[in-house]
Amino acid sequence: MPIPTAIIDTLGEVFATLSALGAQLNEQQWKTATELPGWSVQDNYSHLVGIERVLEGLPGTQHKAAAAAHVKNPIGEANENEIDSRRGLTGAQVLAEWNEIAAQRMKTLRSADEAYFAEPAMTPTGPGTRADFLSIRILDCWVHEQDIRRVVGIAGNLEGSAAEHTIDRLIRTIPIVVGKRAATPDGQSVIIDITGGVRRHIVCTVADGRASLTDVEPEAPLARITMDTETFLVLATGRRDATAMASRIEYAGDTAHGQKVTGALNMMI
Repeated sequence: MPIPTAIIDTLGEVFATLSALGAQLNEQQWKTATELPGWSVQDNYSHLVGIERVLEGLPGTQHKAAAAAHVKNPIGEANENEIDSRRGLTGAQVLAEWNEIAAQRMKTLRSADEAYFAEPAMTPTGPGTRADFLSIRILDCWVHEQDIRRVVGIAGNLEGSAAEHTIDRLIRTIPIVVGKRAATPDGQSVIIDITGGVRRHIVCTVADGRASLTDVEPEAPLARITMDTETFLVLATGRRDATAMASRIEYAGDTAHGQKVTGALNMMI
């Protein structure tokens, strides 16, 4: 397996934007609640610190967090343990830890050989390699960066390599949304136009009972949906539902069916 230089570069970019964003925050902003249940801005950074420490082969916390309603599975429990172990710290302290582990991770990745990236790894989406996990790390880091930006009112980084990488990974799940969840009839198509930072024109057609992305645009799609990049991200990551984002979504054609699609866009595992 070749060294995934472009992926490493993109991960390095989002590491840097997270560090720059954190440097702008005051303590009140660090403690601001985000759209992730039970998590503050600081908790988002603590989560990222914990994951990168594990990937670097460093020991995790021995702390055990109290039971919480938003913790649903063993992965969530492990995340919560790492986060809760840092809740007594200041935001500046967590940022310092983030900056340290981010620098160490980039040093490791930029000095690793091909065998390192080919090593098997269990990723959040199933068995893969360390290189596969890096692609997911870009998504996780950029999504949490945007979670933070929305609540502290510092917009940014909605375009560029990390944004494009993440939006394109989320787009992969659209056939499941259009075909299985929204039950689009056979022979029909749904078009989703993403505007703003990451512009994408997505055509999803159901043929022989199977939905797939295609470059062939029908003359009369069943529904056409238009939204900006941030709205697509918020829906696709389940941060808010389509009703809450209704003023930022435009429909054409069969509006009711379009609303079925946007109502089923949450793609996060």
